[in-house]
Amino acid sequence: MNSTAMNNTRKQHPLLLLRRFGLAGPYAVWITGFILIPLLLIMWYGLTDRTGAFTLENILSIAAPDHFKALWLSLGLSLISTLTCLILAFPLAMILRGRKMAASSFIVFIFILPMWMNFLLRTMAWQTLLEKNGVINGILTWLRLPSQTLINTPGAIVLGMVYNFLPFMVLPIYNVLSKIDDNIIHAAKDLGANGFQRLVKVWLPLSLPGIISGITMVFVPSLTTFVISDLLGGSKILLIGNVIEQEFTRGSNWNLGSGLSLVLMVFILISMAVIAKYDKNGEGTAF
Repeated sequence: MNSTAMNNTRKQHPLLLLRRFGLAGPYAVWITGFILIPLLLIMWYGLTDRTGAFTLENILSIAAPDHFKALWLSLGLSLISTLTCLILAFPLAMILRGRKMAASSFIVFIFILPMWMNFLLRTMAWQTLLEKNGVINGILTWLRLPSQTLINTPGAIVLGMVYNFLPFMVLPIYNVLSKIDDNIIHAAKDLGANGFQRLVKVWLPLSLPGIISGITMVFVPSLTTFVISDLLGGSKILLIGNVIEQEFTRGSNWNLGSGLSLVLMVFILISMAVIAKYDKNGEGTAF
């Protein structure tokens, strides 16, 4: 490159930088206004009392019996729902991978179609189905079968979690499985590996990034949700999300609610660290 071309490149360089900053401007405004500022407010309220003095009592209040019980119940139900989603999602993702592109795309479209509906409406639909005089009990009564009493129980909350968050487990696993070369599977088969051995030694290790991503995408919202437990639990079963929501809305104690939110952020940070470790290339990204 001659000196004239180098000088032209240097003259254009500041202009290119200005254009890049201009394109990044809307994203910077979005991140600042909707992520950084709310996060700083949560940290401020969580680390101060009503007078503005620094304190750790809001965070340490997670050890209170009611809060600790709600946290452990949230962890238990979240683990159950995540495991259930994984058991359902992996075989479904395998089936989708074996289909032709048109068929699998249509099935995925049908599968994620309910996600286009409002989250609250989807959960209220299950409330209508499971309630004492709901649709399911009406059908069971018509068939002269015993009625179900799942509403307002932990089982109903797990059902709501699985229904709402199952697509977030299926999509990343399917995304990873679809990228696995068929020649690898054929090679394992030619070497004498049976179906179970191929599953354990080929499919599962290669799909690990999608599994980790799916587990995180299901576990985190299950742990922090309060709408599902409020509607399907009948406000009788309090999860940690319900406790935080009540502190913000009913108790007007933003300091305590923010302190408990900071505790939940620890689980989110752990999840992000796990994804960064096992999905370095972003292979498990669903969207």
